[in-house]
Amino acid sequence: MTVEIGVILPTSSPEPGRAILGDVRASARFAEEIGLDSVWSTDHLIASAPMLDSSVVLATAAAVTERITVGFNVMLLALRPVAWAAKQVSTLQHVSGNRIVLGVGTGNPAHGDIGWRAAGVPYADRGRLTDKALAVLPELVAGKAVTLADGTEAAIAPGADVPPIVVAGNGKAAFRRAARYADGWATIALSPDEVAAALDRINEQHDRAPLKATVVAPRPDVPLEAYEAAGVERVILPPTGDWRRDYENAAELRR
Repeated sequence: MTVEIGVILPTSSPEPGRAILGDVRASARFAEEIGLDSVWSTDHLIASAPMLDSSVVLATAAAVTERITVGFNVMLLALRPVAWAAKQVSTLQHVSGNRIVLGVGTGNPAHGDIGWRAAGVPYADRGRLTDKALAVLPELVAGKAVTLADGTEAAIAPGADVPPIVVAGNGKAAFRRAARYADGWATIALSPDEVAAALDRINEQHDRAPLKATVVAPRPDVPLEAYEAAGVERVILPPTGDWRRDYENAAELRR
């Protein structure tokens, strides 16, 4: 079996109003020590529960580890000017030794629109802005000159290797976005049959190599072999509030 096993760093909560804030350094080191494949940070400006800044979290995780993948699950790209997001991603690639995976999404409606309003970004425009950002982000990260939406020509220095981009979401717009811009697709809690059907819809929209899926919170009663057969390359197990126990359970599943 080749499905990778990842875990969420203790920097937020899957449930509004229930904070999970733990030691990022200790948890990242422990995940690597017990053989897990990846650690992930959630992302928002103002969420329904306390949440740490994702780029700082991932830089911290990268600084105390050597091997493990560190990823955004997922960056709300439209909250940031795209040049600034590219600077964060390129810097993380440098300091991590090219271990970043960039998950991109448009946000969980459970958090409401306060974070978007605080950033001065219309909530209704988040999908359109995500598409515009993804259209130029890879070249920006790579250090190439890009013409931004307002006509400004910008280049990030130093450039970096463009990380794998994984687009999240279950709607038609997310499927189109993944097909057009991504190296993979991410979803939450779907069954293998549902994942396979979604991948078929995504992959029929482009002529590149078929995308594979990342599944957050896979069905606990379904064997990983079934997810692998459906086209899943990675699962990310959800937090319960005790990160050490969660990571030990993930390591046992990996074995």
